[in-house]
Amino acid sequence: MRNSKEIQVLGQIVDKETRCAHYHTPTDIIAIKFYCCQTYFPCYQCHDEHTNHPRQVWPRDQFDQKAILCGVCHTELSINEYLHSNSTCPSCKSDFNPGCKLHYHLYFEK
Repeated sequence: MRNSKEIQVLGQIVDKETRCAHYHTPTDIIAIKFYCCQTYFPCYQCHDEHTNHPRQVWPRDQFDQKAILCGVCHTELSINEYLHSNSTCPSCKSDFNPGCKLHYHLYFEK
């Protein structure tokens, strides 16, 4: 399910697959819509550098919201779809960085 509209991703983006200056390995291909501003950024550092407000995590009761963008196929995933994806895009089968799990507390309520 390819997303037909162009989604803007802000931050220090270094390529068309949403890699940024902070995270740019072959599997760093997601952007996250931040709950606080409803804006996509490749990572929390890009958010912090480009906004003037504190980050807010997504509340658990909103994990059905589309808030993850695959940088390869540009499909938007719900938070639940992403968290249950086993670090692979369910649409294009591209691998996501499994190390992103270390930062879930920065984006999603436990």
